[in-house]
Amino acid sequence: MNESGLHLRPAQQLCTIAMGYECRVMIRFRNREFNAKSLLGVLSACVSQGDEITLVCTGRDEEAALKHLADFIMGSEHSC
Repeated sequence: MNESGLHLRPAQQLCTIAMGYECRVMIRFRNREFNAKSLLGVLSACVSQGDEITLVCTGRDEEAALKHLADFIMGSEHSC
């Protein structure tokens, strides 16, 4: 939702949320996968505003992680 995409501040917030879950959290973008628990991984995806990404959560708490991260990305939890 941010006009700058996933720049440093929202990328760090996304990583912090992802690290709060045990499951594996990946971002699929442009036929590649990036570790959402890694700030470098999220930043290297180079996601811009309006880009469509897919979140892939696998593991014990995957549903809760997916909901929390999707809410964050869609803008209900940050104002960066």
